Amino acid sequence: MKGFKFAGIPAGIKKNKLKDLGLIFCEREASAAALFTKNKVVAAPVIIGKQTIKSGTIQAILVNSGNANCFTGKKGMEDALSCVKKLSLSLGIRENNILVSSTGVIGQPLPMEKFETGIPQVVEALSKEGLDDFAASILTTDLCTKIVERTGKIENIPFKITGIAKGSGMIRPDMATMLAFICIDVKISSGLLKRCLMTANEKSFSRISVDGDTSTNDTLFALANGASKVDIRDKESQKVFQKVLDEVCLELAKMIVRDGEGATKLIQINVKGARTKQDAFKVAETIAHSNLVKTAIYGEDPNWGRITAAAGRSGAQINPDTMALFFEDQALVKNGMWLGSEAEKKAAVLLKKKEIDITLDLNLGDESDHFIFCDFSENYVKINADYRS
Repeated sequence: MKGFKFAGIPAGIKKNKLKDLGLIFCEREASAAALFTKNKVVAAPVIIGKQTIKSGTIQAILVNSGNANCFTGKKGMEDALSCVKKLSLSLGIRENNILVSSTGVIGQPLPMEKFETGIPQVVEALSKEGLDDFAASILTTDLCTKIVERTGKIENIPFKITGIAKGSGMIRPDMATMLAFICIDVKISSGLLKRCLMTANEKSFSRISVDGDTSTNDTLFALANGASKVDIRDKESQKVFQKVLDEVCLELAKMIVRDGEGATKLIQINVKGARTKQDAFKVAETIAHSNLVKTAIYGEDPNWGRITAAAGRSGAQINPDTMALFFEDQALVKNGMWLGSEAEKKAAVLLKKKEIDITLDLNLGDESDHFIFCDFSENYVKINADYRS
């Protein structure tokens, strides 16, 4: 990735000796944008990040896993700022060009002695080939790293977008995912980058659910350093750039859902025929968050009544008599009536697939929306019951 270096090391923050301290470094100041959690209980790095990002330029992001630095009071703020100062000295860059981010257990103070020794080490480990190490260092209950790379061309000049994310549980993003980092080599203003990021997020991270919980640390970062010489300055170049950014964010979002804690299936619920866009969103979101729907899908049971009931409690305007429901192309309900056991048997076969599309047509208007979610297994309970053990 032109102009970017990455690193990830085991600093001893986690007990299992896995990588737990990561760093993204840009060789020049980059235009920057970020979206943060809407949870009112927020981590110290989120509070600091909201202020730091206002400058519009960032050069480094320090990330730790194993500790969220949330609900840690004044000491948590001081510790996060101490990390910024230490990294500033190690890299030789300004403090207000540094973002910090944390993920892990809530309420425990940062083990600052690990950062004192770890920050110089992670700086020393920076490399253009360090992307995999960085991606590994930000994981918590994730079973796999999540990296997506896409390229595009504007005026026959290639550009690249690389996205890295972590997230497996505590996923009901109002804005982003648990943590995501988008590195871009185009030249773009921070204001336009923020608008493009918001558009991409709305189609991807804000349309996923694993368990219906919004994290205290959710953040989506984007850095653009201009190293490719591609300049996003008009509507045509913005359109091309937006398409590639959308693809990166959507694929990262899907990777998070596939890796959902205890998940065995990825489902997309498509809601169409709604009177308003808001109604379509409400119905899709309610179905995606329904534990009854999620457990039925895990059991490969096409329990369509759970889906229609979730739509009915969504707060959207609906009419049961006009509803149609499809698992892939197999209709289960039309004009508000069940199509019988044979249709249900065919739908049950489709539920054996790892990825499934479900469509609910309200037949009341022209608006549509979607959500991407996973099923709910007993392993989710086991993982979260043992999380702090």
